[in-house]
Amino acid sequence: MRLERASGILLHPTSLPGPHGSGDFGPAAYHFVDWLAAAGQKLWQILPLGGIGPGNSPYMSTSAFAGNLLLVDLAELGRHGWLQPDELAPPPGISARCLEFGAVVPFRMDRLARAAQRFADGAGAAERTDFEAFRHHHAGWLRDYALFMALAERQGWRDWCDWDAPLAAREPAALQAAGRELAERVQFYEFGQWCFFRQWGALKAYANRRGVKIVGDAPIFIAYQSAEVWARRELFELGADGRPTVVAGVPPDAFSATGQRWGNPLYRWSAHAAEGYAWWTQRIRGIFELVDIVRIDHFRGFAGYWEIPASEPTAMVGRWVSGPGPALFEAIARSLGPLPIIAEDLGVITPDVLALRKQFDFPGMRILHFAFDGGSGNTYLPHNHEPDAVVYTGTHDNDTTLGWWASLDEAQRERVRDYLGSDGQEIHWDLLRAACASVADTAIHPLQDVLGLDGASRMNFPGFGAGYWTWRFDWAQVQPMHAERLAHWAQLYRRDGTPLQT
Repeated sequence: MRLERASGILLHPTSLPGPHGSGDFGPAAYHFVDWLAAAGQKLWQILPLGGIGPGNSPYMSTSAFAGNLLLVDLAELGRHGWLQPDELAPPPGISARCLEFGAVVPFRMDRLARAAQRFADGAGAAERTDFEAFRHHHAGWLRDYALFMALAERQGWRDWCDWDAPLAAREPAALQAAGRELAERVQFYEFGQWCFFRQWGALKAYANRRGVKIVGDAPIFIAYQSAEVWARRELFELGADGRPTVVAGVPPDAFSATGQRWGNPLYRWSAHAAEGYAWWTQRIRGIFELVDIVRIDHFRGFAGYWEIPASEPTAMVGRWVSGPGPALFEAIARSLGPLPIIAEDLGVITPDVLALRKQFDFPGMRILHFAFDGGSGNTYLPHNHEPDAVVYTGTHDNDTTLGWWASLDEAQRERVRDYLGSDGQEIHWDLLRAACASVADTAIHPLQDVLGLDGASRMNFPGFGAGYWTWRFDWAQVQPMHAERLAHWAQLYRRDGTPLQT
């Protein structure tokens, strides 16, 4: 589906300012939407909204459907009377510029648990009715998720395959007994999801009213330690003991000499095909209930994916295996119709990946940090862009533009300066302008580049399992000229909704 010509900002909600150690769906998120509108930006791209997994990565979620409880606005719970004013005091020593997961997670989960208990003890009739309606609407995944999380807590977060055999095998009697025993904690997780969904729904509706669409992110894989792998193990490449036999990753590339061993279980695509890709259709439907446009991560994995034996410590040993190809997207289209999907077609892109993307008219991605290796035929250079593309200076996996610039040798810098007609003094603005001027229908600007931040503000470094996903900004860093320049470029390069003259 062709996207309208527009530009936007890449910023995950956890990076927003806020008093409780992490960005959330509170006032700063609404202020950011207002800033986007003032800056002439029509898109807000985020990372996956699911719960975090190993390394605090949002790409290793404990559920394909549930939201990240760390994003719940605690102050809104206080307005309901579920938290007291003294309970909303920020934890001492919390950084405004860094998400310190070790302190923030227990604080936020404790406050959410207090709110859940007060809701259970004294919620009004309208609130209970809304909660029950939410449980009914999301019955396809919510109960399994809440029970899984409650069990995982009780088990000290051991892998589910190491639980008592009846629970690991999901024997009905064992599940019923666990549900009774853990009923209070199960309702806590259901309450948390209700808070997440209703708060996010209100924020998204506000953004849409201000003319801003949300670009969401669908990770191709989910974590092994997740509700869906536990509940639907037949859909994943697991052995008789429930453990993965093969895992996901990519072979050695520019990011890592040993490749990236992500460790997610791979899909048993034959089982998905046998049920008409119903699980995937449900997943995509759920994501589109939360966002307006979906970026599908690691799109090349649907044409062919790198299969790593689970016993291998790196991604160097593996093989390419054919993915589901067009059959998956045909099944989704039959159920949901044409959808605004962006294909993350980065990495080792072979003709079958390009053909798959083109068959369904999914725009691909162009990264300017990759544009200056080689000659004038580099597909990432702006003069080689096509309208059905989304152009970025870099993504959440790249360094900031200033960090990237600092890593280049002088010959590489001269190629960049020559191409952009720049002296390199404001290289981040030069690259942002090149993205905005591109014929690509969509241009997305990482906020770190708009603010001119160096590599210390990088969001992620692929292949490193710890130390990332922590960056936050504060409003003192944002000056009037940032919005003014972006708004001017949106008008200058027709990313403001002006129709094309014919």
